[in-house]
Amino acid sequence: MPTVRVHLWLDDRALEAARFWERTVPGSRVVSVTSAPAGTPGVAEGTVFVVEAEVAGVPVTLLNGGPTFALDEAFSFLLEVETQEEIDHFWAALSADGGQAGQCGWLKDRFGVSWQVVPTGMAEVMSGDPAGVGRAMAAMLQMTKLDIAALRAAAAG
Repeated sequence: MPTVRVHLWLDDRALEAARFWERTVPGSRVVSVTSAPAGTPGVAEGTVFVVEAEVAGVPVTLLNGGPTFALDEAFSFLLEVETQEEIDHFWAALSADGGQAGQCGWLKDRFGVSWQVVPTGMAEVMSGDPAGVGRAMAAMLQMTKLDIAALRAAAAG
């Protein structure tokens, strides 16, 4: 049976990113590190080339591929959490040290990887009564880090 895993092309900080996620997101770990063999285009022999990791249990391959390709918001990790305190914690941790806040719960970490930090139950807030969904969407569009109470209050009217 085939398997699917996330594969991210980074410039040259794959191991640093994996170690950061390992410290920051529970259930994350570095599984293996492979050095570049001689003749690898754009990568010095013996340097970190491929990092196999798990982010909250999800298999992720990180490639130090050089600057040919850049990450963007078309791909993101969606980190679903239970409480506002968890949203606040992960938002601060992931956006620290050069990360960048985005809109509607999105941010980029210091490695350029996009994350969405959202509460469980977000689908409930964003479905059902069309008027409530519209109010919740209008409220969310004014937010960077999501505020669970404000989203629920907007949906309720």
